[in-house]
Amino acid sequence: MIPMKILVTGGAGFIGSNFIRYVLGLGKGYRVVNYDKLTYAGNLANVFSVADNPHYTFIKGDICDGAAVESAMRGCDAVLHFAAESHVDRSIYEPATAIETNVTGTSVLLQVARARGIARFVQISTDEVYGDIPPGAFADETSRITPSSPYSASKAAADLLVQSYVRTYDFPGLITRSSNNYGPFQFPEKFLPVMMMNALEDRPVPIYGDGKQQRDWLHVEDNCRGILAVLERGRCGEVYNISGLDIVENLDLAKDLLRLMNKPESLLCHVQDRPGHDRRYALSSKKISRELAWEPQISLKDGLHQTVDWYKANASWVKAVRSGEYLAYYKKNYEDRDSALSSL
Repeated sequence: MIPMKILVTGGAGFIGSNFIRYVLGLGKGYRVVNYDKLTYAGNLANVFSVADNPHYTFIKGDICDGAAVESAMRGCDAVLHFAAESHVDRSIYEPATAIETNVTGTSVLLQVARARGIARFVQISTDEVYGDIPPGAFADETSRITPSSPYSASKAAADLLVQSYVRTYDFPGLITRSSNNYGPFQFPEKFLPVMMMNALEDRPVPIYGDGKQQRDWLHVEDNCRGILAVLERGRCGEVYNISGLDIVENLDLAKDLLRLMNKPESLLCHVQDRPGHDRRYALSSKKISRELAWEPQISLKDGLHQTVDWYKANASWVKAVRSGEYLAYYKKNYEDRDSALSSL
C-alpha cells in the first residue's frame, strides 16, 4: 500500500499515542495528523518523542465539532478513530459524557469522512461490546453484541453506526475489537497502572469484588501491529478481533504483579464491585491471523516485566499525571467508593 496521510483521533491518549510512535518509527512514509481534545487522559507528553518529526502534526480539537473535524481531515487519506471516553467506571458515574463522545463524535467523523471521500476508516473498538463470555467460549466477529455498561453500549452503538455507513453508503469502514490493553503511557485509572503505581508506593492495591473476573490481556504494541495490518490489508466492511490470548483472573494477575515487584500480598484490598461487572472476556483472533497473518508477539509475562520497568523509569511522567483531576477521581472511585456507588 502507498504510504498515506492518516488522521488519528485521540492520538494523545494511551493506545493512540502508542500507535503514532509505532507507525512513525517504522519509517514507511506515513504522515500522521494527531487530533485530540486533550481531556484528562490526553497528554502531549505521550507523543513528545515525535513532536519534531516532519511527518507529524498535532491539532487540538473535539470530534463532536464538525467544522473543526472537517478542517483537520483535509488532505487525509484515512482515519483511525481512537478517541473515546474509555473508562467503564467513569461511564457509570457520567453516562452522558460517554454517549456524547463515543456515539455523537463517531457520527460526526463518519459524516465528514464520507463527504471527503476518505479511503479507509478504522473504528477502534473493544471486546467489551460482546459482554460476558461463558467459561471455555471465545467471542468471534459473528458473536452477538451484548454490552453491559454505558461505556460498552456507547462503543457498540458507534460500531453499528460504522456498519450502517458501510451498508447504506458503501463506506470503506473497518472495525477492530481488542482485548484489554496494557503497556507504557497508560493513564493510571485502569487496572494494571493503578496496581503498579500503588504497589510502588506501598499503598493498598484495590481489587473489585472477589477478583475472579477473567480478562484477556494484550500488549499495546501487539494491538498497534494489528491495527496497522487492518488499515493496510483489511477488507472494508469487516470486523477484526485482536486478542492477546492471555486470559487471567484479576486477583491472580494482581498477585503475579506484586511478586514481580517484590511487594507483599497484604497490599491487596477488596473493594465494592463495579455495578454490572462482566465476569469474563475472551476473544478469538483466528480471523486476523488467517487473513492478515497477525499473531501476538509479546507474552503477558514479558510484557508485565517491560511495563513495570517503564513505570519505574518514568517517575516524572507518573507524577505529572497523578495530580489534579486524577486525585479527585481516585478519591471518589476508591477511597469513597461505597458512598459514590450508593448515590447512583
